[in-house]
Amino acid sequence: MNERRSASETSPQSSLRFTVRNAALGAAGLACLVFGYALLAGGSTTAAPLLLVLGYVVLIPAALIA
Repeated sequence: MNERRSASETSPQSSLRFTVRNAALGAAGLACLVFGYALLAGGSTTAAPLLLVLGYVVLIPAALIA
């Protein structure tokens, strides 16, 4: 039988594209996480949680969406 496929199924390009912007946001998110955990190990009670929230809630999702 002759099956028709949509253009998105036969297109060689995926809708997910990894750009330099994604890499920069991901690297910034990872840096925030590392620095936040280092501060947390040092006893920080304000800067560490802020950096961890910034990394987990803002930068990492932005790297995946952008």
